[in-house]
Amino acid sequence: MPEVISNTSPLQYLAQIGLLHILPAMAGRIIVPQAVVEELAQGRAAGLSLPDPTAIEWMTIRRPVGASALPLVTDLGPGETEALLLALESQDARVILDDALARRIAKTQGLQVIGTLGLLLEAKRAGHLPLIRPYIEHLDALRFRLAPYTREAVLKLAGESM
Repeated sequence: MPEVISNTSPLQYLAQIGLLHILPAMAGRIIVPQAVVEELAQGRAAGLSLPDPTAIEWMTIRRPVGASALPLVTDLGPGETEALLLALESQDARVILDDALARRIAKTQGLQVIGTLGLLLEAKRAGHLPLIRPYIEHLDALRFRLAPYTREAVLKLAGESM
């Protein structure tokens, strides 16, 4: 099984829609970069209800060992950068990212990529969720960036399109 490394936004959104618990059911242990821990702590300090990876037994916090040219991509945040660095250091990793630029970079580096919506689809296929439409509607209410055509494509893949 590949290592699973998560950026901030998937953890944030899964927690806010009440589905953080599906991660260990689907992937076992989740690796979280230190920068993600710090970003989540900043959100909690601002009053958001966000998880604390240091208090979750199925999350492992890890810092990248080395540096690469990724920090030169200035449009990436610290969490995305560290998640990509950790994935590149792993022999077999799957990285959870929602940011479009980070996903493009991951794919150009040959990394396995999934996002929050992909996790919802996998959770439904694995029998962890009966429907994903209510969760997508909740994500909409949280201002999760989701183009109408992407929303419809995901619902179609889930067998929930109208």
